[in-house]
Amino acid sequence: MEPVKRHYIPSYRSDISFSPDKVFFTSDTHFCHANVIEYSLRPFNDIDEMNEALIRNWNAVVPRDGIVFHLGDFCFGKNKEWNGILDRLHGTIHLILGNHDLRMAQHDIMARFASVLLESRIHVGTRWIWLHHFPMLCYAHERWDWQLFGHIHTNPRNNNIMSLERMGMLMPNQYDVGVDNNNFTPVSFRQLEEIIQYQVETGKRWVAERD
Repeated sequence: MEPVKRHYIPSYRSDISFSPDKVFFTSDTHFCHANVIEYSLRPFNDIDEMNEALIRNWNAVVPRDGIVFHLGDFCFGKNKEWNGILDRLHGTIHLILGNHDLRMAQHDIMARFASVLLESRIHVGTRWIWLHHFPMLCYAHERWDWQLFGHIHTNPRNNNIMSLERMGMLMPNQYDVGVDNNNFTPVSFRQLEEIIQYQVETGKRWVAERD
């Protein structure tokens, strides 16, 4: 059995600022998770094909000096699987813990990330962005311009785990950055500016209209 060291996981930070040009967001990669292929109707035959596509897409857009905020459900397996994936990904990665990540939250692998939090508010360009694994229908923190989330596996191929009625309750400045909703690729801050502007101006969800 792998040794487990106890680490303190801060719940929240709101004092971090980043330049907008090399910041990316993603979620719900589910590396090494076979069941997610069927569950989310991902167009892959097996884990190896899925992992390779996700890594290839990630490295195609994220430079080696990029900054990536992963909003949870990063990988299945133990330290070996996590290390094998992290060794191949570009960028400095900040992890917002998802429900599936909690099983690894006390393992040494967490030291591979620049930060590990339950949620965070960051400042990018002129925007305050609240990062959480879940879409929030109410909030109690300081002001934020956008809320980015994952968890619900929004995609045009599958009914996600959040009903359409509840999706309609989300505000136009909220967006699912999960890979199922974004062609299995991290989304840049500049792309999000366009996406959220579209949602605010039209009142339509980007995923429903992009195709």
